[in-house]
Amino acid sequence: MHPAMVEWFNARRAAACGAWAGCGPSDKWGAPWRSEDDGQGGGGGFGDDGGGGGFGVRRPLRFLAYKLQLDERQVAELAKVLNELKTERAQAEVDRRRSLTAFADAVGGEAFDEARAGEAGKLRVETATRLREAVIAALRRIHAVLDGDQRERLAYLIRTGTLVL
Repeated sequence: MHPAMVEWFNARRAAACGAWAGCGPSDKWGAPWRSEDDGQGGGGGFGDDGGGGGFGVRRPLRFLAYKLQLDERQVAELAKVLNELKTERAQAEVDRRRSLTAFADAVGGEAFDEARAGEAGKLRVETATRLREAVIAALRRIHAVLDGDQRERLAYLIRTGTLVL
């Protein structure tokens, strides 16, 4: 088969079956393709980049619903939790960019701007604290929604690195 046809075939196969476990886009060797923000383990995932993006809603929700065998009520509550955490992580990314700009401004002048660098550092610390509190609150809410067996499976996914917080 012509190489262009292989790409076309893979794209059509991915579009036809969606992103369910074992089905979906793959690389040229057939391994499942994972973006940094799909939340399905491997590279990227639930924010292993130090607090930036990573916590999408649809794919992590589908993945967790499948792996933990969630019912409708649990899926609805988990969707709310993940959406709030996604919003908080997006704000953290905005703050990270602001702090980078402030650091660059502090270094870019004739003299080092100590105050500007201090503000940028303070912003980073405040953002990390806010993000930490949001993750802990999300885990608390997720814990309340799951039953004992589902909690054990979730803990296993976290321990093995399949789910990255």
